[in-house]
Amino acid sequence: MWLLPALSVLASRITGVYYQLQIDGPPVPARGPVLLVANHPNSLLDPALVAAAARRPVRFLAKSPLFSDSSVGWLVRGSGSIPIYRAVDDPTQTARNEEMFRAVFAALASGAAVGLFPEGTSHSAPALAPLKTGAARIALGAAAGVGGAFPIIPVGLSFRAKERFRSAALALRGTPIEWADLAGRSASDAEAVRELTARIDVALRDLTLNLERWEDAPLIEMADLIYAVEHGAPVDSVHRFERMRAITEALARLRRGEDPEAAALARELTRHRRTLAVLGLGPAELHAPPSPAAAPLWVLRQAAFALLAVPLAAIGIALFWTPYRLTGIAEARARPEHDVRSTYKVLAGALAFLLWIVLLSAIAGVLLGWRAGLLALVALPPLGVLTLSLLEHWRSAREDARRYLVFVRRAQLVVALRARQRALAHRLQELWERVRV
Repeated sequence: MWLLPALSVLASRITGVYYQLQIDGPPVPARGPVLLVANHPNSLLDPALVAAAARRPVRFLAKSPLFSDSSVGWLVRGSGSIPIYRAVDDPTQTARNEEMFRAVFAALASGAAVGLFPEGTSHSAPALAPLKTGAARIALGAAAGVGGAFPIIPVGLSFRAKERFRSAALALRGTPIEWADLAGRSASDAEAVRELTARIDVALRDLTLNLERWEDAPLIEMADLIYAVEHGAPVDSVHRFERMRAITEALARLRRGEDPEAAALARELTRHRRTLAVLGLGPAELHAPPSPAAAPLWVLRQAAFALLAVPLAAIGIALFWTPYRLTGIAEARARPEHDVRSTYKVLAGALAFLLWIVLLSAIAGVLLGWRAGLLALVALPPLGVLTLSLLEHWRSAREDARRYLVFVRRAQLVVALRARQRALAHRLQELWERVRV
């Protein structure tokens, strides 16, 4: 378990580089036994995200084949994971799950945090899969050794495009699940297991969108953004997620009723989203036109920034383009399933960048002396992160410039889009009031 003490910090760094990650919700207790339960849409990156959200060492349950896997076995073993023996992997080994239960009970009794994914397997479905009973059985079985009920904390993981580098991700911590009334019952009590599993299911559904189909995601996001902009609603991650979940549930109810007004509104929202996408605008930007007087100052700031940052960015791009391309090539040739693509990218990228940095440092050491080699080993990782930040800044600046030109050249269209957006927000409000009745 050599990696366990540093797991949360490393997970935060890695997931924070790969994703534009937000972590929100009540904090996980820093000490004492905790059972963390999460949805499982993203293979081996899900434990990293849960560990980052926990901000403390977490021991995960992992399927037994991972422990002997040549590419990730060292990581699974080093992080203190506990093997679970599934019939789908090897039906002759399932009896060994008694060992798993004893190991988990001992970990929780010692005050550790344990993480697991009650869906049982990673998947790319748009909604939560039916939960297995393992989490409930573990909690009920561990209660006696712990001394009663302990925190079971749900964590909802959501992604805009989980396989894409630097896409948005949210790890949303929930409040502890109430189960003190069940803690005195045993893991062999089928009714108690079903009840606690149902409570875990409700808690996870409160933290996940559970779409009917993936095509609904852009529509729901646009409806939320328009509503927030036009009605002045909070735009932090928690409030946004709560609104999007409510919109998802309302959309499902409207579909069941085959509501023609809802269908027409969905088409209008889709058309509005596509128009804004072509213009490079978002709902909020329609009401925040750039000031012509501020344009010269903006240009001066960008010029000054470029003068200072271009040399560093050029060096960073030149140095790290090779491992970046090798990572993409390796992932493309592996052709992994959708829910493991980001895992392949992270693992291949970490290995490629690590070996590349070591190679460059060795070359610097040979050519310029050991001090230069040591300096390169220390300086190259932060240079890579800085290069990424600079590229994102320039991408944002380019989008700002494009939006400014849209407001200058297409002023009448922008005014029309504002009016249409206000009308859409009004229709959304009316529809929402009707659905809530």
